[in-house]
Amino acid sequence: MSRTIGIIMIVIGVAMLIWTGFTYTKKEKVIDAGPIQVSADKQKSVNWPPYAGGILVVGGIIVVLTAKKTS
Repeated sequence: MSRTIGIIMIVIGVAMLIWTGFTYTKKEKVIDAGPIQVSADKQKSVNWPPYAGGILVVGGIIVVLTAKKTS
């Protein structure tokens, strides 16, 4: 089980190193005056530091190497 968690950590860490964030579009109401409503698309971004992905990769490698083999 811990070996699987380690592999998942490595995959997520590599993905975080390759893609340092993502953006998405959200509709927000600009004006809400009774029956009249005006909305606009606003772009939001989520970013994480590259060292977070490196920490996950290193942690995943340590978990995989220290996991006991069950055969």
